[in-house]
Amino acid sequence: MQKPMWPAVEGAVVFPDGRSVRGTGLRSRPVGGPDPQFGVYLLGRAPSPVPWPYQWIRWPDFRTPSDSVAAVTILREAHARSASERVEIGCGGGIGRTGTAMAVLAVLSGVPAAEAVAWVRNHYHRRAVETPFQRRWVQRVAAEIKEMSAPRCPS
Repeated sequence: MQKPMWPAVEGAVVFPDGRSVRGTGLRSRPVGGPDPQFGVYLLGRAPSPVPWPYQWIRWPDFRTPSDSVAAVTILREAHARSASERVEIGCGGGIGRTGTAMAVLAVLSGVPAAEAVAWVRNHYHRRAVETPFQRRWVQRVAAEIKEMSAPRCPS
């Protein structure tokens, strides 16, 4: 098991594979603790600049990402980087969109798709993944992740 990159700070979640990511609300960022080394921001418009590298996923409030393929690609990058860097994921309030992204990270970390939303609600925020659209998106993305990681028969 890998050592978590985040100390015990508000919003930090340790996933089953040992990686840790901090979820945050950008309107009320936690004070204290180290800065992230990489951020993923889930907003309807471009975020305000920050002094660390980040990716922006166009994601309107209470909805799903505008570009699902790009969103999954960026979340895979965040998961990979969380093995050795402090990764932060945030949206305006830090609950719905952030929770939805955290559920995808949970699947990438080994949580079964059917349990991902409950897992994130138990380990991150009790209201994470706020809408039926977001829950369905997690299930669809989880199925795609499973299909992509299934062993292929040689042709």
